Amino acid sequence: MSSKPTFAAAGSLQHNRHGISGSSQWILFYSAIMAGFWYLSTLHTADEGFGFASTLPALLTLCVAVFSKRSLEAIFAGIIAGLIMLNPLGVVSRLGELSIGVVTNETIAWIVLVCGMMGGLITILERGGSVVSFGEILARRIRTRRGTMLTTCTLGILVFIDDYLHSLAVSASMKSLTDKYKISREKLAYLVDSTAAPVCILVPISTWAVYFAALLEENGAAEAGRGMSLYIESIPFMAYGWVALLVVFLVAGGLIGNLGAMKQAEARAQRGETVPPGVAMDGFDTSGIKKVSPVVGLINFLLPMAVLVGASIYFDIDLLLGALTASLFTMVLYFWQNLLNFGQLVDSMLDGFKVMLHPVAVVCAGFMLKDVNDQLGMTPYIIDMLSPYLSRELLPALVFAVMAVVVFATGSSWGVFVVSLPIVIPTAQSLDMSMPLTVGALLSASAFGSHACFFSDSTVLSAQGSGCTSVQHAWTQIPYAVLGGVIAFAVFLVLGYSFA
Repeated sequence: MSSKPTFAAAGSLQHNRHGISGSSQWILFYSAIMAGFWYLSTLHTADEGFGFASTLPALLTLCVAVFSKRSLEAIFAGIIAGLIMLNPLGVVSRLGELSIGVVTNETIAWIVLVCGMMGGLITILERGGSVVSFGEILARRIRTRRGTMLTTCTLGILVFIDDYLHSLAVSASMKSLTDKYKISREKLAYLVDSTAAPVCILVPISTWAVYFAALLEENGAAEAGRGMSLYIESIPFMAYGWVALLVVFLVAGGLIGNLGAMKQAEARAQRGETVPPGVAMDGFDTSGIKKVSPVVGLINFLLPMAVLVGASIYFDIDLLLGALTASLFTMVLYFWQNLLNFGQLVDSMLDGFKVMLHPVAVVCAGFMLKDVNDQLGMTPYIIDMLSPYLSRELLPALVFAVMAVVVFATGSSWGVFVVSLPIVIPTAQSLDMSMPLTVGALLSASAFGSHACFFSDSTVLSAQGSGCTSVQHAWTQIPYAVLGGVIAFAVFLVLGYSFA
């Protein structure tokens, strides 16, 4: 399978033509950029903010990701640039502090454990033959590309409890079928990701609803015990969730064609290359799988999923305890049926953890970049810059646009709202704006950022589960996300003037 030339290959060509190492050129290029950030640090005084310069590390991250097609390296470029601006002489020590802070962060620990156990659970389902059985049963009933894509979207809506569960489970169960009908892994990742966060915000029984309902109560948007009620009232106003859902079904149904980089991805898939360049084939050896009837295999697939969802709900929408319960249940179920022995079950769990190391590293690096952006004051700067333009009519649209940009730049669909809600909620109350509409704009912005950002958790996990890199996924998905964002912005403009 052919692949695009790497920077090392490009460097070799440059060396042959000009006698100068391409690697040396890139080192000089990045050194010049970092020198520029060092210079910016000398212009800053302790008693003033960084202003527009606070956005530059995030912009550098996006530019490096576009040109290098690698997410982890791009994020670290932004981290280093931000640390140089904060204190050029303390980069190493501060980088160490950030790393320790990420490792000891309770949210990060939760993400690592959840992703690891989810990866292990899916690996057990694969090696026990359940995913194959599920795919075989679907293949008997689905005989077209359009049917395969519509089924992927529908299955995505059914797995609504959490975007992590959704991103990994749906992609794992549909890969063999999408490969059969020559649907690119990038298209699969788009279908999966578009029914992740955009759907989770629309369902009050999800991790998103529980988190944001508590956050609304803490910031005075709702009285104690009324956060979930306000969240439910806001669901009709979560325009981006509804629009993204409409767009993905139109794409799956063939009413919206391939846009941007998706054209090249789908053209490659039609040649039989569903897996993109630079990504290893992620199939597993099915020769050793013990054969069971398709019905038994389907039961062995659906039962763990049902236990996962049921246990998560039972433990107050805690996916960690749900994944732990489902993993133990599946291990006992498969061992009892003699599908896998104890050693194979343990190896499957460990291999699942290994598979998730890279996406977890990207998410952890994203948290580090968010920390750096917070220290630079990027979020308050963007909000303060647009505050003079706020009015009752424009508030919903501007809240959506500004917070969508912030979440897109930081990759933190949850964390930034800890900073922004204390600003947005009082502003909406002072303008006597509809609180459900304001909350709908905020949640729409969060869903857009999670959907579009190339290093957000749901983007990374959708790409990992589907078998492409996060940058390949984000680059092919961005035209559809922007289309949904533009429509949602227009909807909020109309709603703002309607409720003014």
